[in-house]
Amino acid sequence: MKPSKIYKAENAIIVAAGVGERLSPLTDATPKPLIKVQGKPMIESIIDAMIQNGITEIVVVVGHLREQFDYLPDQYPSVRIILLFNPYYDTCNNISSLYVAREYLKSSIITDGDMMIHNPKILYPYFEASGYCSSWAEETKEWLQKVDEVDVVKSCSRTGGQKGWQLYSISFWNQNDSNKLRTHLEELFEKRKITDVYWDDIPMFYYKQEYVLKIRRIHRADLNEIDDLQELRELQELYEPEEIEIREKQRTLNHLKGENL
Repeated sequence: MKPSKIYKAENAIIVAAGVGERLSPLTDATPKPLIKVQGKPMIESIIDAMIQNGITEIVVVVGHLREQFDYLPDQYPSVRIILLFNPYYDTCNNISSLYVAREYLKSSIITDGDMMIHNPKILYPYFEASGYCSSWAEETKEWLQKVDEVDVVKSCSRTGGQKGWQLYSISFWNQNDSNKLRTHLEELFEKRKITDVYWDDIPMFYYKQEYVLKIRRIHRADLNEIDDLQELRELQELYEPEEIEIREKQRTLNHLKGENL
């Protein structure tokens, strides 16, 4: 179902500040969104898709190894890329990143930086209601939404379930809902000092009665979200062939050294 042209995203916010502990040791030296999949940093697949859809202001919230993102504005001179530092990145969950970026919330797309976009059309900037990109799942351990006959979200489970719409970390927010998000971020993070949750907990759980969200239907193959090393391994060509060869040689050398001790 093609979204009606009611709201249009004016900018995008990419949350890219986290340490990415589940991808260690890769993330010890490289921020998770800059890890290459199929020869390309994940965050570049997101930015490329946004540019294809006419988004000209992109806020990237950085933290872990933030200096490695400094090349992005020069690489994409046709758009305005704002690098915004999250000083809470190593002590708080990603609610802190959207809190830091709250003044940029308008009619916005919000996404994590650790995914590969295979179908840029899922970032089509026109939308009829705030909500998340979602694909049908017979069964999943990821966040799972139940919707009514017009795709309005009625409930969400953090622990997954069966026969519902799996939530992905690409969402669209109209100006009115962005204003609510800004207020709720300040209430939850700043005043109540709740820092160990995802920002998505705000509309899905903490203040769910104040949002009317609709899913944006996508296909599972439209993107890959990368949460851990196993999911990276499942993608073909995780490393360039020469990197694989270097690693195999190093493994063999280490093995031989061990035999000679």
